[in-house]
Amino acid sequence: MININKWFAIEKKPARGLLPLEWAVLAYMAFTLLIVLFTYTKLVNPDSMIWGRIRIGAITIAMWIVYKMLPCRVTLFTRISVQMALLAWWYPDTYEINRMFPNLDHLFATWEQSLFGFQPALDFSARFSSHIISELMDCGYAAYYPMIALTVLFYFIYRYNEYHKIAFVIMASFLAYYVIYDIVPVVGPTFYYKAVGISNITHGIFPDVQYYFSNHHDCLPSPGYTDGIFYDLVEDAKAAGERPTAAFPSSHVGISTICMLLAWHSRNKKLLFIMLPFYVFLCLATVYIQAHYAIDAIAGFITALIFYFGFSLLADKWHK
Repeated sequence: MININKWFAIEKKPARGLLPLEWAVLAYMAFTLLIVLFTYTKLVNPDSMIWGRIRIGAITIAMWIVYKMLPCRVTLFTRISVQMALLAWWYPDTYEINRMFPNLDHLFATWEQSLFGFQPALDFSARFSSHIISELMDCGYAAYYPMIALTVLFYFIYRYNEYHKIAFVIMASFLAYYVIYDIVPVVGPTFYYKAVGISNITHGIFPDVQYYFSNHHDCLPSPGYTDGIFYDLVEDAKAAGERPTAAFPSSHVGISTICMLLAWHSRNKKLLFIMLPFYVFLCLATVYIQAHYAIDAIAGFITALIFYFGFSLLADKWHK
C-alpha cells in the first residue's frame, strides 16, 4: 500500500542548501552564459537568453525557499520536477548557440555511408513500411517522456531513499548531452535530407550546407503510416518544438537507456519488463523516423553507459 501521508510529513532531516541536481543546472547555466557573453554580437537572441537564465535562477531560489518553509516529500518532488520540466526551455536554447557554427551533417552522413554502405535513415522505413511496424516505431518514440516520468515516479514512491540520486543522474545526463549539442551542430537526416534533396542522398552526395540551418527549420515529414495515431503524436511533437539541433548523440537513446539501467538497478522486474518493449522500439524509431543517423543512436547508447556510471559514482561521493 502507498502511504500518501508520508508525502506530506515534515522531514526530520531535510536536504540542506541546493540539491546536486540544482548544482548541475547552475553549472550548465554558467557554462552557457559564458558562451552567450563572449559571443553576444553573433547571437540572434542574446538578451532573451540572458533573461531566461535569470528567470531560471530565480525559480531555483524560489523552489528552495518553498521547500525550506515546508520540507516534505511533495515539495521536494515539486522542486525536482520543476527543474526537469525546464529542460523543455533548455532544449531549443541549444539551437540558439550551435546555429553560430557551421553545420557538420555532411561529415556524419559521409561517415554513415562509409560505415554501412548506405543511409539507414533512408532505407529502414522504405524496406519496412507496413502500418504495424510504422505504428510500433512511432509508439516507441512517443513513449520517451512517459518512460522518464515512470522511472522518476517509481523511485519517488517506492525507492525514496534513492530519489535524489536518480533525479541527479537523469538531469545531469540531459545537461551533458546539451553541452555536446551546443558545440557539435548536427541536425539529423530529417533536416539535412530536406535541405540537400533526397536525390543527392541516394547518389551518395553530401553537400556542406555551412550556416543554412541558422535561418531554415524545414524538415521532412516522418515516413510511415500517415493515418496512424502514434504517427500523429510524433508529428505534433515535431511541429510543437522541434529545432534543427541535438542529433548527435541521440539523447532519446541515451536517456531511455539510462532509464532502463535505473529500472534494472531498482530490481523491480515489472518496471523493467514494462519498459523494455517501448525501449527497443524507441531506439529503432530514432533512425526509422529519420530523426537520427544510425551512428547517433550508437553514440547515444555508449554515452548513456558513461553518463550513468559516471554520474552515479559522483552522486554517491556527493552523498557521503
